[in-house]
Amino acid sequence: MLNKPTWPILAVTLGISLASCKVLPTPSGDGGGAAAFNPDKMVEALWAAKVVPYLRQKAGPFPEVHALAKADPAAAGAKYGNPNKQANSPWTFAVRVDGKIVAANTGSRAATMDIDVDGDGKADARVQIGPAMRGTALRDSLDFVQFNDFTNQIDFAQFGKAFNAYADKTVLSKLPREALEGRIAKVLGAYTLEGSQDLPLVTPAEAEIGPRP
Repeated sequence: MLNKPTWPILAVTLGISLASCKVLPTPSGDGGGAAAFNPDKMVEALWAAKVVPYLRQKAGPFPEVHALAKADPAAAGAKYGNPNKQANSPWTFAVRVDGKIVAANTGSRAATMDIDVDGDGKADARVQIGPAMRGTALRDSLDFVQFNDFTNQIDFAQFGKAFNAYADKTVLSKLPREALEGRIAKVLGAYTLEGSQDLPLVTPAEAEIGPRP
């Protein structure tokens, strides 16, 4: 089981109501003394209080989630995803990936590790370990984050990237990078269902890598 995160919950006044299920970012601009839109601090305020608990509650084992996602994306989305997503957006699912690392690419900033979850020696999921990460799967998996709560598309995109940056800073940057193949990995995160992807690309919110075998 993944350990609970140990970083402190910081009290940040940003127009975010943690008591409700709605993100209300402060509009950009300097008129009226309003604070500037700061997606990094918004994510920091939400992370331990709402994001990680939500993913822990919503996520299913990767084999179960992915099998249902391929057979019936809407059913998988209702159970493991964000049923409040925009209609034209792909489904994104909260997932747990537990298995053996069979390949790793740590030679670039977009580092990844390929995980075998069913013991057949072949990769079933690819996990991003940063620091550069593609997509906004963490943001898109949350049913309390909606596009209409943001001033514009740019703010919404920046908010999505802030999740990746915070995951890298607090979790992924602490992972080992050497001799990963053969180790056991445990990941809590999210992935977006895309027809063109080689392997499902999981963005972690929590991750552990075991010792060398």
